Amino acid sequence: MGLLEGKKALIFGVANEKSIAWAVAEAYRREGAEVALAYAGEAVAKRVHPLGESIGASMILPCDVRSDADLALLFEQVGRAWGGLDILVHSVAFANREELKGSFLNTTREGFATALDISAYSLIAMAKEAAPLMQDRKASIIAMSYYGAQKVFPNYNVMGVAKAALEASVRQLAEAMGPQGVRVNAISAGPLRTLASAAVGGFSQTAGQVAERAPLRRNINQQEVANAALYLASPLASGVTGEIHFVDSGFNIIGL
Repeated sequence: MGLLEGKKALIFGVANEKSIAWAVAEAYRREGAEVALAYAGEAVAKRVHPLGESIGASMILPCDVRSDADLALLFEQVGRAWGGLDILVHSVAFANREELKGSFLNTTREGFATALDISAYSLIAMAKEAAPLMQDRKASIIAMSYYGAQKVFPNYNVMGVAKAALEASVRQLAEAMGPQGVRVNAISAGPLRTLASAAVGGFSQTAGQVAERAPLRRNINQQEVANAALYLASPLASGVTGEIHFVDSGFNIIGL
């Protein structure tokens, strides 16, 4: 029997086969969970649908996380189909490409608002909708972060601020949802080549530095993040909440 046998998992953020969210979806299916995928819109639909179908996803639904109405409709559909929810994965982040290069001083008011809304506030909005479906189920919410939330990386700029807000939101939500038995954690993954990271200027140099200096002397892969997400969603992590769990070959412990 799989670690997540009989569990129902809603995963936001699959864009293509390199997405962290996709590796998580595969791992959850392998361990017996029913999986629903929520994707950003028409631009990625043609890639997400075949992926979802290949693992027998129960639902593959579009959702604009900037829209409270979209989120309410999505969670209503999930509630109708499943009657409850055990796992929610937030693997969603966005900043305008021009904000992810050059000086942080060039961050615009609009760019800041967009990055914080999509990358951080959306977790709170999702959790609010998920809460009634997660009652008395020992449920788990998992968000995806990056060390740029805590330290300065070249060109990460406003996304670092957004991830810092995301990590603070994880702690606040862990306390807010703890009384109903819901655990809320984040995974801080090392640099991975995904659609999202491609927008960050100088990404390859950053990944190269991490591979040289991390204790394991290499970068991680998507499956390693998925395995951590599997642990955090499972009964093995029943006493763990409010944590930022690093999967980065140990890079975060290195000073110089």
